[in-house]
Amino acid sequence: MPNHEATVYVGNLPWQTTEDDLAALFADYGPIVDARVIQDRVTGRSCGYGFVQLSSPDLVPRACAELNGRDYRGRSLLVSPARPKPPRH
Repeated sequence: MPNHEATVYVGNLPWQTTEDDLAALFADYGPIVDARVIQDRVTGRSCGYGFVQLSSPDLVPRACAELNGRDYRGRSLLVSPARPKPPRH
């Protein structure tokens, strides 16, 4: 996801959450460019977190404020602006 300024981290996701579920969760906050649930490389199972890229960085604060702590399928979501991935050496 190239534009980290418009990307939101979503943690504490239920294991069965799909990328379509994640996109639907953020649909009320503006156009979704990309939604990804991160999966374990070995098992292919969800790691319980993901990222949603919105169409504009201006949409991020409201989405974070309204979704952080919200109950989603019995779990309290952790939602915050994504940080850039550190460079690998």
